Amino acid sequence: MSNQLITENNESVKAFFLSLDKLSSALERVFSSRKSTLNGESFYTDEELSKKLKISRRSLQDYRNEGRIPYIKLGGKILYRSSDVEKLLEDGYRDKFR
Repeated sequence: MSNQLITENNESVKAFFLSLDKLSSALERVFSSRKSTLNGESFYTDEELSKKLKISRRSLQDYRNEGRIPYIKLGGKILYRSSDVEKLLEDGYRDKFR
């Protein structure tokens, strides 16, 4: 072994910090897309659900007003249980028509 001083300009050190940056970015992407849960139940916001169902936020408002989709109003924010959305989709499923 040599008594070489390792600084931030060393290629090994640069490669190490680059891999740490990549790992940090990957973890950030994973955790930002992760849905938070409460007792195992996850929730969608208006914006998330409209994107997922490919409908407008106005259509979601119509569904709420008509009582077609259950929701939770917390302060000024509207939340939808993922299980309620799944049930709505299952109830709306129609087998192919002959």
